[in-house]
Amino acid sequence: MIIIDDDPLVRRALDSLLRSIGLVTATYDSASAFLDAAGEVCAACIITDVRMPGLGGLDFQKELAARGATTPLIMISGHGDVPMSVRAMKAGAVDFLAKPFRDQDLIDAVNVALERDRAANSLAHDTRETRERYARLTPRERQVMDLVIAGKLNKQAAAELGLSEVTVKLHRSSLMRKMHVRTVADLVRAALTVADDRRA
Repeated sequence: MIIIDDDPLVRRALDSLLRSIGLVTATYDSASAFLDAAGEVCAACIITDVRMPGLGGLDFQKELAARGATTPLIMISGHGDVPMSVRAMKAGAVDFLAKPFRDQDLIDAVNVALERDRAANSLAHDTRETRERYARLTPRERQVMDLVIAGKLNKQAAAELGLSEVTVKLHRSSLMRKMHVRTVADLVRAALTVADDRRA
C-alpha cells in the first residue's frame, strides 16, 4: 500500500489505520517523491491526495497511465468537488473520498482496490501462460488453429493445407492439448488473447 499526502498528520493517520488491518505500507509526501523512488510501479494500491504541491493527484493519475501502470488508485481530498471526482473516476480511480471520511469507508475502498489488483494479476498471469503455450505450437499447428477458429471442418482444413484429414486431426488434437483447451470455444478465447502474436 502506498500513501501519498503532503500533510504529515494525514500520512501518519492513514499509515496507522492500514497497518492496523495487517497491510504493509509506505508513505510519501508528494507524488514526485514516489515516482522518483519507485521506478516501476508495482504497488497493489495507491492512496493519494488530489491537491498537493507540484504534481497533483489527477496529474499523477495521468502520469501513471502514461507509464502503463494499472495500479488501483484511491483519491482523497479536503477540497474535492463533483467535476473533480467524476474526472478521477472516469480515469479509473477506485473511489474518491472527501475528507474527513470514515475509517470504514477507506477500508472498504482499499478492499475493492486490492480485489481489483488480484483480478488484474490473475488475468495477466493467464494471458502470459496462454501466450507461452501458443509460442510452443509448430507453424503447422498454428495454421490448423487459424482454420479451426475460422470454423473450417477437418476435411476443409485438409483441402486448404494440402494434407490428409487424418493429419489435420492429429495436428488439431496436438494443438488443443498444448493450448490446454477442450472445446473450439475455448480455443477461440485463447486465440483472442494471442491475437497480436498471431498477426506477427
